[in-house]
Parts: sequence; C-alpha cells; structure tokens
Amino acid sequence: MNELEWWARQFEENRGRLRAVAYRMLGSASEADDAVQEAWLRLSRSGPAAIENLGGWLTTVVARVCRDTLRSRSSRREDALDARTPEAAAGDPEQEALLADSVGLALLVVLDRLTPAERIAFVLHDMFDMSFDEIAPIVGRSPAAARQLASRARRRVRGAETPAQADLNRQRQVVDAFLSALRAGDFDSLVAVLDPEVVVRIDEAAARPGAPREIHGAQAWAKGAIAFAQLAGSLQQMLVDGTVGLVYAPGGRLSRVLRFTIANGKIVTADIVADPARLRDLHLAAIVR
Repeated sequence: MNELEWWARQFEENRGRLRAVAYRMLGSASEADDAVQEAWLRLSRSGPAAIENLGGWLTTVVARVCRDTLRSRSSRREDALDARTPEAAAGDPEQEALLADSVGLALLVVLDRLTPAERIAFVLHDMFDMSFDEIAPIVGRSPAAARQLASRARRRVRGAETPAQADLNRQRQVVDAFLSALRAGDFDSLVAVLDPEVVVRIDEAAARPGAPREIHGAQAWAKGAIAFAQLAGSLQQMLVDGTVGLVYAPGGRLSRVLRFTIANGKIVTADIVADPARLRDLHLAAIVR
C-alpha cells in the first residue's frame, strides 16, 4: 500500500464523523457531502505527510467549508425558511429524512435560526467536544468570544424563557392528546381536547384557496383537521413563543407552525403560520426532556 492509499483509508475512517459535523452545520445531506468531498480534495493537494492530527485537521477543514457555505447563504438572504423549502430541496428526500431524524427535527429547526458563527461554535463544542481554542480560528474570534457564541446559541436552542416544569408538563399532555387524536383520526377525542369556543387563525400562506382564514368552535375545526390527519405523523413538538406547539418541518426544513394558547387543559386558540416572514419572527426552542 502506497502513502496516498494509506491516507485515503484514513480519510474513509473519518468520513462518517465529518459528514455528521457537516450535516449538523448545514442541515442538508447534499451540501454535507460536498463539504466532505472538498476536505478530501484539500487533503490530496496539501501533502498529508505534514499533518500530525488528521482527524482534527479534517474536522477544521470541513468546519471552514461549512462556515463559508453558511455565510454565502446569509449574504444571498437564502436562509432555511426561503431557499430550502421541501419542494426546492435537492438530494434524496428519504436520506434527508433519515439524517434529520438522527439529529432531531426540532434541533435542526433551531440551528437554522442561529448565525453562522453561533451555529459553528455550538455544533463543534456542544456536539463534537472541540475546545474553544480550536474553534476560535474557524469563526475568526478569540476563544472567549467563541465561548460566548456557543453560550448564546445554547440559550436559543433551549429557549431563554422556558415555562415552569409543571406547566410545561401540562401543556405537553394537552398537545400530546391533540396529536394522538389527530393521528388516529379520532374526531371525538380531538373535540375533547379543544375548548368548545376555540378560535383558529390561519395565515394566507397556510390557507387553502377559498377556505376561511378563521374557524370558530371545536367541532368545526376538528372536522377540517381530520382531513389532514396523514400529515400528523410529521408534526413535532417544540416551544413556540414559550408555549408548547407543533412544527411541520420535513427533513428539518421549517414549513408550518401551530402556535397554541392552552388554558384549563384545553386548546383555546391556535395560529397556523406558514408565511416565511412570520415564521422568522417566532421564537422556537427544542423541548429539553
């Protein structure tokens, strides 16, 4: 085995980890593969004999490629809500879904709302245990500033304003009951978890042509909601503006949010949001179990 073949084998042993790093940074399987491939090309050009720690070197290269991709997205204003909708997504949808499930859809949704530097610092430190001394040159900051980036990202991922645990548990129970009834197509159970006078507001981007933008009453909404029961399997719980809600984010790409007001064990109001500008304004956080 010659030297290049040996380094190629070493690269293949690192490929899985590199792809995991890239996917968590970019949220796209095809872009993650491109970043890993670019790392191999740079390794081939650099002369691997001069590299002491191949794993660390490759991780740094992939992180820098991802950083440039994230910055390019930001400069073109192509964030995940506009440019990477499910309809526009490239690559294998099934593979994207498997990767998203392995990471956690809620986490991917929140990661997409961080700045490039926050996302890189959080992913590399909290998920892959890189030191801030290693992260600092990648994000172009001091180690102390890199630590602050990760801390800020962590607060956004977990939610700065998390409800008290008891209240959070009650909200989750209500939303669990709603989701279970919806998935089962159980009309009576769905009505039971809704306030009799529930008000549902649907923004223009989420509304069907000619359909009402506001629905009043538990039975009226339950009838319409049952028709969309096939989508319920893709709904995930998240904190939406500090309250437990639901997001529809196939492949981790935020498409629709159900924001609830819950009182006395019932859903009192629901806002169905799909407009990209409104989605950007929502404060989303993963539910830490």
